[in-house]
Parts: sequence; structure tokens; C-alpha cells
Amino acid sequence: MYVNLRPASSRSTVLLQNYKKSWTMAFRKALKRTVIIGGGAAATYFGLSQLIEYKKTQARLAHVAAEAELKAPFADELPSRQAQLTTLKTTDEFDVLVIGGGATGAGCALDAVTRNLKTALIERSDFSSGTSSRSTKLIHGGVRYLQKAIMQLDYEQYKMVKEALHERANLLEIAPHLSAPLPIMLPVYKWWQLPYYWAGIKMYDLVAGIYCLKSSYVLGKTKALELFPMLKKDKLVGAIVYYDGQHNDARMNLAIALTAGRYGATIANYTEVIQLLKTNDPKTGKEKVCGARCRDVITGKEFDVKAKCVINATGPFTDSVRKMDSQETANICQPSAGVHIVIPGYYSPDNMGLLDPATSDGRVIFFLPWEKMTIAGTTDSPTSVTAHPIPGEDDINFILNEVRNYLSADVEVRRGDVLAAWSGIRPLVTNPNSKDTQSICRNHIVSISERGLVTIAGGKWTTYRSMAEETLDAAIEAHNLSAEQCKTVGLMLEGGKGWTPTTYIRLVQDYGLEVEVAQHLASTYGAKAYEVAKMAQVTGQRWPIVGKRLVSEFPYIESEVLYAIKEYACTAIDVIARRTRLGFLNVQAADEALPRIVQIMGKELGWNHEKSTAELEAAKRFLYHEMGYRSRSEQLTKTTDINLNNQEVVRYKKRFQKFDKESKGFITTIDVQQVLDSINVNIDENALHEILNEVDLNKNGQVEIDEFLQLMSAVKKGQVADSRLAILMKTAEETLDKRGPVTVDRSGGGV
Repeated sequence: MYVNLRPASSRSTVLLQNYKKSWTMAFRKALKRTVIIGGGAAATYFGLSQLIEYKKTQARLAHVAAEAELKAPFADELPSRQAQLTTLKTTDEFDVLVIGGGATGAGCALDAVTRNLKTALIERSDFSSGTSSRSTKLIHGGVRYLQKAIMQLDYEQYKMVKEALHERANLLEIAPHLSAPLPIMLPVYKWWQLPYYWAGIKMYDLVAGIYCLKSSYVLGKTKALELFPMLKKDKLVGAIVYYDGQHNDARMNLAIALTAGRYGATIANYTEVIQLLKTNDPKTGKEKVCGARCRDVITGKEFDVKAKCVINATGPFTDSVRKMDSQETANICQPSAGVHIVIPGYYSPDNMGLLDPATSDGRVIFFLPWEKMTIAGTTDSPTSVTAHPIPGEDDINFILNEVRNYLSADVEVRRGDVLAAWSGIRPLVTNPNSKDTQSICRNHIVSISERGLVTIAGGKWTTYRSMAEETLDAAIEAHNLSAEQCKTVGLMLEGGKGWTPTTYIRLVQDYGLEVEVAQHLASTYGAKAYEVAKMAQVTGQRWPIVGKRLVSEFPYIESEVLYAIKEYACTAIDVIARRTRLGFLNVQAADEALPRIVQIMGKELGWNHEKSTAELEAAKRFLYHEMGYRSRSEQLTKTTDINLNNQEVVRYKKRFQKFDKESKGFITTIDVQQVLDSINVNIDENALHEILNEVDLNKNGQVEIDEFLQLMSAVKKGQVADSRLAILMKTAEETLDKRGPVTVDRSGGGV
């Protein structure tokens, strides 16, 4: 039995026709009325004023009124994971058991527990280990969905956009430390597109209504290039800037789950459902789902969890859980893979994103600043369901090519600049016979099986809360649960209450943290940042007083690893991927930080040598396969062509010979160390070994002349960027050339 909570109607079609008519009239008026502002020949089009007169100011932020405060049983300290497991095992029966620790599942648990229902949440891996941590990091209504709604008279998509815009405002309000409005620029290269896109974006503002973040506006060419100097100048007419939200998706997901735990929900990651428990209903005589047989993934121990209602919120794995209920159940999910890449922050302004509304194959590409880096994505293609999706080289190159189309020719977009890449699987709800995932709406359905299994499938990150509300409404009705009304609108998430934009200043003043580190802690943990700061070790330096970094170029500190364990981190992957975001930002930096992370976790959790080694290897495999390290490393292989001219070959051989003084045809760490010593440069032996290992294709402990020439060829073609060995050898050569040969008199004379 399917409970479709979003029925369409003939009245809906009439309403949408009226919207389209109004939109078309406004569009025509906009073509007739122009006012020139800004520089150059750019024109800003005004129309639709009668549609947006309710707005008093362009800079007004949306606000959602919070519900009355609830009591949190674990406001001071969360129970340990072991305590949570004990509660799972010893509780006679829960009202609600939620399977799946992504955004939707965590949202269902929070909704249920705040309705005074005895709630349990289990996740077979880590919270947010799947799709919810691999998004575009946007909190948005969906500009392109609104376009489809208007053009196709699709009232369902219109309702979804309107709901998402309300949820966007709510999410920005309840987790202000993890989210913020982000201006996104839509560059225009044809005059006729300016009023067309402008009218569409203004409609987006209109649909948002009182929840509009800030009013969109038009820029002339000069102003657009001033705000986004990397933009391609040729034929640029102007640009339109609109606002959506941006967030730290994995941390947001974790905040939802932890908030549910604060309010009394029993939450446990690494707890896998093996099978659903069933019993005969004494009232109807029919079989019904009454819980789940679970396995602790860490220890392998199995146990039963009884519940009056079981909710399946497993994203791409929805159908696998539904088949535990009934093998005859037809699939309702069609997975779609979305690949994103991370490139250095200098590719985009600090606080301005870019939208490519029509790529070469009809997709939409976002180009966004995030965590001082730049995210580009996403692709959209059918895929198979897997717990470990891998970003493909074709998808990475597709995104890079689209980025090149919009950036100035002065900016060389290099394959070697890809610092990380990942693939996320969207759980799209569709007809199983459909082949085109791009045209599928990101809407959701709530279904209840004959045995009472409640399934929530599809939807968007942004609408997780409203999806959870609908799911619990349906579950309460179907299972006759005694519950209160939904209280999650305006309910502050973990770290949100007590946070202010100046929290980081107190962290600097009270604890002696670096400003960058303090800003990071405040924007990651909110008001809980003080707890992380209290755990930070003294550096022994004049400044900073506390806060040892895991890697020098990122503001993550060692005490975050300890705090991650309090947040139920069980593996090194949990730390680099979801408690910190280092693995998503720079795979090489994450790889360098892993030994210290494992050492800290091992000491705290009592790991032996074998366990620590296994954790380190598992995390390295994760970076290699799922975070794009493999794609990055494969840019330099044994079969890489040497595409250098004769002059370049001579120059690079000469550079190589400054290190290979004995003309062996290869260099080792000893050779490099001798040259560095001669120019008074000190590099740790282990770091030097890692630098050479990046280029040592044969893995024989030495870099041969052909390997070095392959490296320089790859650097020339942009396949490899920021090669430490290439930069080190170039710098050393320049220093040696400046110094020149040592004269006889300076060497102490001679015969």
C-alpha cells in the first residue's frame, strides 16, 4: 500500500497555468523596460515589481519562528556508544526504530523523539557515510525544478520547490554555525538570455516569499568581473546573482543525529540490520514487522531490537530493506551517481558561487567556494547501488572541461589541480523502466507495506525535516501510536544554541588558539567548540598556546580526534571524512595526517598494533578509491608519454644531474638530502621518502631519469600539479645556480 502525501489535482493545473501566464506577462514587460546601471553597456531589467512589492529590503534574511523549547535528558553529555548499544539490547520495545543514519533517517529519529516517542536509530556504517556527506553542499529549492514546473505545468515540482525554500530558511536558522547564505552568479553571454534568466530568478524569489534569503540582482559586465575576476570576459553581457544556502553536509547530518540523542533517542552507528523481525498481529491475524535482528559491526555480536513501528530510511539501499519485508516487492528506487571534484580555492572568489545552467550535455554544473577550497559538480548518470562509489576519470574530465568553458583563458584549469573527487548515489524515486535520471524529480514518497514497514524514499537534502514529519505522521496513523505534534520547525541543532558570529574571538582570547583554527572550530562545532578547545594540548610555543595541527595547511587540530570519539567516531575514516572534512578537501593531506590520527585513536580506544595497522590501511584504501587518490596518482604512470621537446629534455636532465652526481641514472633520498644539506635546507627523512615515493613508479626506492622526465611532462600538460619533488628540485637548482662554483680562495686555497 502506498501513501502518496502529495496528490495532484485539476485545480493545481489551473493554478500553475495562471502562474505561467503571469510569468510570461512579466517577462514581456521586462523586455520593454530597461534601466542602465553599473559599468559598460550592461542593462538591468526591471519588471515583476508588482509581484515582489512585499519585500522591504534586498538584504533581509529569512527567519523561522522556533517552537517552545524541549527538555533534553542528555544536554550535558551524550551516552557512550557502548551505553547506547546496551539500551538497544535491553529495551523491551521501542515505539519507533529507524533504519538508516543519513539526513532523512536522523531527521525521522529527531522528529519521533521530540514527539515523545521511544525512539531508536541504527546505521550499518557511520552517520552520514553515504549520500548525505557527498552532496553539492547546497541548501536550495532548485532553480531548474522551478523552471520545469513552469514550462511543464507540473504543480508537484512547484510544490516541492516552495517547500524546499521554506526548509532552506529553517535549516539556516537552526544550524547557523554550519550554514550560511551564499550568492551564486549566473553569467550571461547573450543579450536575450538576460531578461529570460532574470525573470526566472525573480520568480524563484517570489516563490520563496517571506523566506527569501536576499533579493536577486543584475550586474553589468564590469561589476561581474570585479566580483568574479576568473570569469571568461569574451562576449560577457552581464550576470544575475541570486542567493541559496550552503552547509557542511556531513557535520549537519551528524548534528541532527546528535540532537536526537540529546533528546533521548537511542542512536548507534555500525549497527547492521540482518533481517526484519515479524510476528502475527493478534487483532488481525496477519503477519507484521515488529523489529529487526541487528549485528554490531565492530564486535560481530547479534541481538534483537523490538519496535511497534520500523521506518526504512536507507537511501539508495531502500529496496534491499523492503525485500527483507517481502521478496516480491518491486523496486521503487533508481540510483543516480553524482561526481564532484575539489580544486584549489584560488579558482573562485571567497564568497561567490557560479552556476552553469546549460552544460554541453544539458546538465547543470555548480562551481562553489567551500571550506576555502572550490567544489565543482555534479554529474548525473545511472549507476548500480554500492556502499563504496568511485569517481570515474571521465566524469572528472567532464567537470573540468565545463569549468574551462566559463573561466578566463588566463586561468589554466589543470587535471593535476584536482585535490579530491567523490561520487554520491542519489536515491531517486522513479518508475523502474525509466532510463533518464536527469528528468526525474527529486520528490519523495512515503509507503507502508502490508506488514507495516514504513519506507521514506527519494527527496532532497534540503527537505529532510519535512520528509521526516510526513513519514512520522503516516507512521503514527498506520500504527496507532500515541504521539504529540511535530516540534522540529525552529528546533536548534547540536551547537547552534549559544553560537554567535563572534564565538571564534572568545576562543582566541580564552584559549590562545590561532584565529584560523578558532574560526574553524566555531563554524564546525558551534557552541560546542569550547569543549574541543578545552581538550587541546599546549603547543610549547609562544603562539598559538594550544592547538596542534594535524597538517600544517589545514586548521584541523589533534583535540578534534579526541572529540570525534565522543561523537561516536569508531574508525580513522570517520575522522578524516565526516568529523573533519580533510579527506574531502585534500586526499594527500589526509593521507599525511592518518598516522597521527590512528595513533591518537588507538591510544584512546585501546587498539593494539594489528588493529591500528588495519585502520591505517582501511583509511588509505578509502582515500585511494573513494576520494579520488587513485585517479590523482594515475596521472603519472609507467606508460605516461614523455611530451617534451629537445630543449626541455636537456634542461631537465641537467637539473636531474645536480642530484645524480655519480651519474647512476637514478636518485635516492640520500642524493636529495646531500643537495639539500649543501643549501642549508632541512626536511624530515620520512617526509623526504614520501616525496620521492610519489614519483617512484617502480616502487624500488629510487627515482630514475625516465620517471623524472615523465613527471615533468605530466606537469607540463597539467596532469600533475604541486608536485613536491618537481618544486623541490627546481628550487634547489635555482639556489645552486645563484651560489655558483666555490672559488679556490674561498675553499681554503689549494696547491
